[in-house]
Amino acid sequence: MDLFRSEAMQLVQLIIPIESAHHTVSYIGDLGLLQFKDLNADKSPFQRTYAAQIKKFGEMSRKLRFFKEQMEKAGVTPLTKPMKQAEIDVDDLEVKLGELEAELVEMNTNNEKLQHSYNELVEYKLVLNKAGEFFSSAFSRATAQQKEIESQQTGEESLDTPLLEDKEISIESSKQVKLGFITGLVLKEKSMLFERIIFRATRGNVYTRQAAVEEPVIDPVSGEKVEKNVFVVFYSGEKAKTKILKICEAFGANRYSFTEDFGKQVQMISEVSGRLSELKTTIDAGLLQKSNLLQTISDRFVQWNTLVREEKSIYHTMNMLSLDVTKKCLVAEGWSPVFATNLIQDALQRAAFDSNLQVGTILQVLHTSESPPTYFRTNKFTSAFQDIVDAYGVAKYQEANPGVYTIVTFPFLFAIMFGDWGHGICMLLAALVFIIREKKLSGQKLGDITEMTFGGRYVILMMAFFSIYTGLIYNEFFSVPFKLFAPSAYACRDLSCRDATTYGLIKVRPTYPFGVDPVWHGSRSELPFLNSLKMKLSILIGVSQMNLGIILSYFNATYFKNSVNIWFQFIPQMIFLNSLFGYLSLLIILKWCTGSQADLYHVMIYMFLSPTDELGENQLFPRQKTVQLVLLLSALVSVPWMLLPKPFILKKQHQARQGESYMPLQSTEDSLQLEANHDSHGHEEFEFSEVFLYIR
Repeated sequence: MDLFRSEAMQLVQLIIPIESAHHTVSYIGDLGLLQFKDLNADKSPFQRTYAAQIKKFGEMSRKLRFFKEQMEKAGVTPLTKPMKQAEIDVDDLEVKLGELEAELVEMNTNNEKLQHSYNELVEYKLVLNKAGEFFSSAFSRATAQQKEIESQQTGEESLDTPLLEDKEISIESSKQVKLGFITGLVLKEKSMLFERIIFRATRGNVYTRQAAVEEPVIDPVSGEKVEKNVFVVFYSGEKAKTKILKICEAFGANRYSFTEDFGKQVQMISEVSGRLSELKTTIDAGLLQKSNLLQTISDRFVQWNTLVREEKSIYHTMNMLSLDVTKKCLVAEGWSPVFATNLIQDALQRAAFDSNLQVGTILQVLHTSESPPTYFRTNKFTSAFQDIVDAYGVAKYQEANPGVYTIVTFPFLFAIMFGDWGHGICMLLAALVFIIREKKLSGQKLGDITEMTFGGRYVILMMAFFSIYTGLIYNEFFSVPFKLFAPSAYACRDLSCRDATTYGLIKVRPTYPFGVDPVWHGSRSELPFLNSLKMKLSILIGVSQMNLGIILSYFNATYFKNSVNIWFQFIPQMIFLNSLFGYLSLLIILKWCTGSQADLYHVMIYMFLSPTDELGENQLFPRQKTVQLVLLLSALVSVPWMLLPKPFILKKQHQARQGESYMPLQSTEDSLQLEANHDSHGHEEFEFSEVFLYIR
């Protein structure tokens, strides 16, 4: 039946030997023409037959995701070159993935340790340089002050001077205190708060110096690149030291040892620089080794990932099958199109042959009263349109498919809004690029937006064709009119006429043969005229589409032999729709054909408010008032006709079906068949209120 109606479906049962179950499910999955039913719905995932295999392939999937994350961080792109799946053994792949994961984890661990040490040495070197500058500048100032004091002492001396100096020297020597200091780095954004809290915690008995690091550094703990300051805090006493250490820990400040000896400082800077050079060489070698390993993984990643996903899907499907009593066969049930029976049997024969079995899978068709699923055969052109329809709702089994008509209506309604043949040509070129290169692009990994656009390339093609058509009707090429088919039918009466107005224009030629006359563009009446045209076109197209939907419901009712829907749904809906909106569409066409000045707003409003009043100048045809009265009464009658009888009829039919379910049975076979039917449909409840509201 292709697109017009869904395919005829059948419920089939497969009795599969366990030895060929894997090949059978794999080959049927490649066909994509059998929807398996879950025969173990009452079991949890852990109680099913192949739970261990699902767990194994889930672990392999986790390892592949880990590889993908590592490749993304390293900037390595997986290759997509084709490779036969037969070259890959699942058990060997499991072992190989485990070895590769262990190797990558070890490399990452070693690299993290080396990088941590490297970042610490970088910070240590900064502390040595900046703190060395502090002490060097302090030593220079102290030396200068000492020289100044000595120069003053060599000057003129009074009799009292030696006595005073001896006293001061004795006092200063008795008060000399050994100061300790702590050096390290703290975040630049927290440096002022850090200094303020240390000052308050020690009651001002500290001296703090800070210097900003010119470039951001990588923090050894977090691994992030941040801006930091080098600090030196001078303190006195163990209590002050304890407080400062706790504050450093709270602020996440990294502390490093430092010596006052300038000779040792130079030696330490030299040692740190040498260790940094060695660590840098080691880290680069490790990264190169890791990059080579990831490149090796990327060559087979797509094939491995595809294989693991397929195997996991196969075992997930096999978990939906039930074991027979002998535990030597698996029983499967599923829905398939009738036309696919031969294809499925061929796949079953190939599975038995590849499994070296003498007895293949048994296929038999089951008779059931269950409602089958809906299946439409699509191709690369119709699949996108069918997806658009399915996004709003899937048609019931063997109902008329709106997807066929969407191929025309969807792009045409878009074109009514878009309507520019210049832009339409641009869309056409873009769609043709995707269509010409579809074989190449279909095998590539595309971005989200590009993949979505590529999937809808034929939708864009149809929208481009219709946009060119409506653009010619609107006479717009990038919003510029052209005299394509003939000169304008209007010309200026005299020299006072301008292009910006329609006053003074007279008709001197036949009507413009196709689309809007270019003289309307740029005139004062352009906006009212084009808006009126597009609005009336939208009404005509919308009413036509609603009529199409109602007509499709008639074909559905005829196909399913449902007379209730014909008499109490199709007929009143057609009467109601066309008595009002169909009549409005007719008036629009008559007004275009006759050139009448009738106000259609006035006609439709007073058709309800004052149906018996005379129409006057708004009359478009003889006996119009009588026709409007008949249409109005028909619309009023169709509303209760459409809403009231159908719920009561459906309730009566439901009660009749319930009575039939208790008929006497002729045989045991009939009893079993009717019991199965009763189990599937006998417990359906009829909610009169819900049916009544649904019909409304």
